[in-house]
Amino acid sequence: MNAGQNAHPNVIPDPIRAGLASGWKVIDGAALDGDRTLEADVVVIGSGAGGGVTAELLALAGLSVLILEEGALKSSSDFKMREADAYPTLYQEAGARKTRDKGINILQGRTVGGSTTVNWTSSFRTPPSTLAYWQRHFGLAGYTPEAMAPWFAMMERRLHIGPWEVPPNENNDLLRRGADKLGIPTASIRRNVNGCWNLGYCGMGCPTNAKQSMLVTTIPSALDLGASLLTRVRAEQLVFRNGAVDHLLASALTADGLAPSGKQVTVKARHYVVAGGAINSPGLLLRSGAPDPHGLLGKRTFLHPTIISSGVFEQRVDGYAGAPQSIYSDHFLETQAIDGAMGYKLEAPPLHPLLLSTTMAGFGEEHAAMMRQFPHVQGLLALLRDGFHAEAPGGSVALDQHGAPVLDYRLTPYVWDGARRALLSMAEIQFAAGARSVLPVHELARSYTSWQQAREAINGLPFKNLLMRVVSAHVMGGCGMAADARHGVVDGNGRYHGVANLSVHDGSLFPTSIGANPQLSIYGIAARLASGLAEQLTGKPAPGFADAGAGTPMPLVPAARG
Repeated sequence: MNAGQNAHPNVIPDPIRAGLASGWKVIDGAALDGDRTLEADVVVIGSGAGGGVTAELLALAGLSVLILEEGALKSSSDFKMREADAYPTLYQEAGARKTRDKGINILQGRTVGGSTTVNWTSSFRTPPSTLAYWQRHFGLAGYTPEAMAPWFAMMERRLHIGPWEVPPNENNDLLRRGADKLGIPTASIRRNVNGCWNLGYCGMGCPTNAKQSMLVTTIPSALDLGASLLTRVRAEQLVFRNGAVDHLLASALTADGLAPSGKQVTVKARHYVVAGGAINSPGLLLRSGAPDPHGLLGKRTFLHPTIISSGVFEQRVDGYAGAPQSIYSDHFLETQAIDGAMGYKLEAPPLHPLLLSTTMAGFGEEHAAMMRQFPHVQGLLALLRDGFHAEAPGGSVALDQHGAPVLDYRLTPYVWDGARRALLSMAEIQFAAGARSVLPVHELARSYTSWQQAREAINGLPFKNLLMRVVSAHVMGGCGMAADARHGVVDGNGRYHGVANLSVHDGSLFPTSIGANPQLSIYGIAARLASGLAEQLTGKPAPGFADAGAGTPMPLVPAARG
């Protein structure tokens, strides 16, 4: 067992309550009684994977940092392992964010810590094939596996990312057993946890503070170092003047976080870091009229379109209990050319009643009968790798009539072919694992009782929008990196092309999807970019996490920046 996976774990004390009691500089926008003007060396817009890492590194460098977050500040004291509480308070649009045509449901965090507060802890480095593609097609010569390895290693130590040596729950082990019978290799997923209780409710906020999200790591560290946090405040517009951002206009929100309260916050800073996540980051820049001479802003937004297959087994599966994702297979990525037919990654998602019932197809008695079998249901998902082929160009973020960002994402025949092949792979694995029946999550599918029956039926299904259930928790792109401004919104250092004091540090930087759960990719890239920014703003070498003065000593920032 890892050192952090002790046999008798304890609840880690709530760092948020302790920090607030110690005098952190936290302002709740919902409590403002008038307009405010604030100043800082750097304002970081968003507190998720990119914003959290950036805020800590800049604060370590001695810069005054203001973190601006649209969501509320919640903590383990608020996390009750209840879906009805978690989705409305911790997710964008209460967990119901969708593409413009309602064809894809999108899960993204909306709270301090962003999606890191509610993700399932799966941690993968950016695949070398993805980095090689970025080098060839986007001129990102410094993004080699060798150049990125020290940054990934630094963040793995900082966030306690390591092997999960606890045996997988039945939901995940069925993926392993079924794949093994078919000769399909699987492996264990590394997780960012410390003292994990193996509860399985990661998506509702960790009640024991074991998940090493930004909420319990980088954000508290930055606040301990003197940073300020502004919550329930929405960044509305970056105001440009003479080729630079002059100031930021933001709206305080009401206590429910749903509407502006009428109070305005103005922020003046030397530098502005946009880290609101793909969809929100392009949305802010579009609202601001950011320079976009090549029409790239908001374009090439990727999702890893995700499809699902459910199997019913004789034994209890109890897919809600235990580490949510611990086994995966990249077989259908590694055996497929990156720019050939669409490849896909296989994982086993946690199954909770509300999330399962709203994702599964069907209605009425048929749906009720499926839910009555809930303890015996196992789930597999396939993450489709978009962005590497002309027929998988991703989507485009635009603004609706109210100025809110909306993603258009067209599912092409090329993507549908990947979805069909993925459904076949998952059904075959589930039957090999002993499934009594398999139900692909498609409006016209039925429960099939043999692999032959499922294969024939899946090959005969119409793959069309709103018939095939598609979801995503991985939103990437929209502010893609490229060395040449004709091919990307920002350069390889995260600096916005044509604006002197503006950077982007989140998953919207990715010029393609990555073919893996993205949090560690964002951590490593943001650490590299934030360290370079700290050096530029201070004129001194960037400090490492060892300088934080608390907790386990961390490595210094790598010397080679590539």
